[in-house]
Amino acid sequence: MKKTIYPCLWFNGNASEAATFYCSLFKDSHIVDENPMVVTFKSSGEKFMCLNGGTEFHINPSISFAVVCETIEEVEKYWKSLTEGGMEMMPLDKYAWSERYGWVQDKFGVSWQLSLGKLEDVGQKFTPTLMFTESMQGKAEEAIGFYTSVFQPSSVTGIARYEPGDGDVEGTVKHAQFTLGNYVLMAMDSSLSHGFGFNQGISLVVECETQEEIDHYWTRLSEGGREDQCGWLKDQFGVSWQIVPSILSQLMSDPETSQKVMEAFMKMKKFEIDKLMEA
Repeated sequence: MKKTIYPCLWFNGNASEAATFYCSLFKDSHIVDENPMVVTFKSSGEKFMCLNGGTEFHINPSISFAVVCETIEEVEKYWKSLTEGGMEMMPLDKYAWSERYGWVQDKFGVSWQLSLGKLEDVGQKFTPTLMFTESMQGKAEEAIGFYTSVFQPSSVTGIARYEPGDGDVEGTVKHAQFTLGNYVLMAMDSSLSHGFGFNQGISLVVECETQEEIDHYWTRLSEGGREDQCGWLKDQFGVSWQIVPSILSQLMSDPETSQKVMEAFMKMKKFEIDKLMEA
């Protein structure tokens, strides 16, 4: 089944360099499409969009990617490459939840949580992990409830809470896993002073087949949030989403229509498929 949600990573002119690096590092990876604005690649069947967005936004660890590694050798291989030019956030070591785990921010600013585990326990090689910090601290569970009400079918796999002695606010979310449609995400609260929160550096793209789907996700996800241009919005928790028609990539790949299509959607907030088709 096609997964209609995938992450978009915001870069400043080096999207191709980043995509090439990730494809050379992670097994079963290849670039799917490339143009001056966007590079798309797949790794272990998971789609990533790399956007040359400019200097306005920067990726930060508020959204990281949990990576299931099935051998210690795989963990250590990824750790070695990702730490080169990057920064260790949690050292590679043995922890209560994994025999081998480490959290690293790579040279492009993207954060990865590498963990020895079993793929069948998650169902995805790479899982976006939302960290609710600063003004959003303590809202992870509320956000999960909201997101699972917007996307159907959805489910909550499990929620682990901070207990006394864990070093964070007791009862808030230590780790949670949930599914929107057939796409797995994770979430956590952190009361530490991080100095960052959700921004457009990493957004979640929702591909829609119909205008009805676009209208639904746009209306629900923008509740209490903010509508932006070209299919972008921020939800009430500050997470950025792109609600896009699945036909957009086809329209943009046609040299005869791409310029007119771009001119049309630059005037839009919510995408309107009919107007794109008429462009």
